[in-house]
Amino acid sequence: MGINEIPSSEKGETPLLNISTLIRDLKALFKAGVLLANVLPVFTGLWLALHFTGKSFVDYWEIALLTIIGSTMVMAGALILNNWYDVDIDTVMERTKNRPTVTGNIPLKVVLSMGIAFTIIGFILLLFTTVETTVYGFVGWFTYVFLYTIWSKRRYTFNTIIGSVSGAVTPLIGWAAVESSLHIVPIILFLILFIFQMPHTFAIAMKKCKEYTAAGVAMLPVVRGFKVTKVQIIVYVSCLLPFPFFLAPLGTTFVVIATIFNVGWLAVSISGLFTKNDLKWAHVIFLYSVNYITILFLLMVIVTIF
Repeated sequence: MGINEIPSSEKGETPLLNISTLIRDLKALFKAGVLLANVLPVFTGLWLALHFTGKSFVDYWEIALLTIIGSTMVMAGALILNNWYDVDIDTVMERTKNRPTVTGNIPLKVVLSMGIAFTIIGFILLLFTTVETTVYGFVGWFTYVFLYTIWSKRRYTFNTIIGSVSGAVTPLIGWAAVESSLHIVPIILFLILFIFQMPHTFAIAMKKCKEYTAAGVAMLPVVRGFKVTKVQIIVYVSCLLPFPFFLAPLGTTFVVIATIFNVGWLAVSISGLFTKNDLKWAHVIFLYSVNYITILFLLMVIVTIF
């Protein structure tokens, strides 16, 4: 019977409850928050490509739609395959123990089939845009599924670097659907996303350090400790400081606001050297990073409209 092996009437559950459970399971399977967070950079890359090449969104709306849907499906496929492969460590970790792959609400064979199907359909859609867009989509997918999930995640602390590549190609996917990405703007967008993901992921790893330790995942705080991780966070956040100036064509307003956000993040990062509550500080870094990248990429779009 697939996802629900026992009819709802036999389990004493209402159909509404079953639907609610299914939606919750699918959100966990797709990692909905991560998936949605990756859609914005794709759109921003595409939007800025139109802006800097003087092209109209009206003329490219079909390409835009194919790019957004295709890349989202490819990313969904990668995230689903990550859930399928990581079921053993997800069973150990508190934050992942309710995923449908762990509870058995969705059989692993179904999860694997879904991951493959979403990936294939996504790439087919991307092929209707440009070859370059498809290549970037493949780089992101292959890096996340094979180089990160299967090869490095459990073995090496540099798994974070590898994982960051997969997330950083998203604006290149969007830009390449309109124009060649051999341009300073998409390169800077890639670098911003790549570097941002390091302190962002380190903060998560600090918050969930005990769980990663129990699961045997080689995250930096697990292997090298909190002190080294804090220093690494400061180093990576510092690397973000010059990037707004490379995006000066977006205007003074953008450069000023982005710089304020960078300086603010650096100040919060340095405060970690003096904090007595590492987990609370790590949570602040996590929240700052999420809001930072969302606001920054939305701002890039907004300043080109007004």
